[in-house]
Amino acid sequence: MNIKNIIFDFGGVLMDWDPRYFFKDYFNDDEKMEYFLKNIAQDEWNVEQDRGRSLAEGTEIQVKKFPEWEKEIRAFYDNWTVMLKSDIPQNVEVLRKLAHTDYHLFGLTNWSAETFPYALENYDFFQIFNGKIVVSGTEKLIKPDPKIWKVLLERYHIEANESIFIDDNPKNIEMAKTLGFTTIHVTPDTNLEQELAGLGVKI
Repeated sequence: MNIKNIIFDFGGVLMDWDPRYFFKDYFNDDEKMEYFLKNIAQDEWNVEQDRGRSLAEGTEIQVKKFPEWEKEIRAFYDNWTVMLKSDIPQNVEVLRKLAHTDYHLFGLTNWSAETFPYALENYDFFQIFNGKIVVSGTEKLIKPDPKIWKVLLERYHIEANESIFIDDNPKNIEMAKTLGFTTIHVTPDTNLEQELAGLGVKI
């Protein structure tokens, strides 16, 4: 296996983001919080902002649908930075080690173009990628749409069969496999350095 490139997803791999970090204290009622996140501010709604819809438009659409939840819906993006709790230190440490190797490092993330700059400015490890990051909200394409991988491959002149793709979402991993990438599916129990070593990556 001739691996030259290592491509990181961010949320769930390098960054710990969860709306519960804000709404747990906001509601002080887990049942109500879970109802809100499942039925009102659900993943399918948030994904559209990651796909490129503005936060303002997304918020107004949802307020119109659920006027009785207006305060909570508006609180979602107003408090987004609280939801971005921290980096995931053990995986960031692996990234920092990779920065001292000959592997080419890239980011491919489902993230709103409006909120990603905050992460970029507040977490220094993003500089390791030297700007070689494809953001769904900017491209108006989102994983697992194969077109977003095509953007990455063509923009940086790399080959899928020379690349490892790391993500926490099983659907994204399956799509990447069909496109010819070697993959690592990250879970909270994954030892990323061991997984990479198992694929012959020397850190």
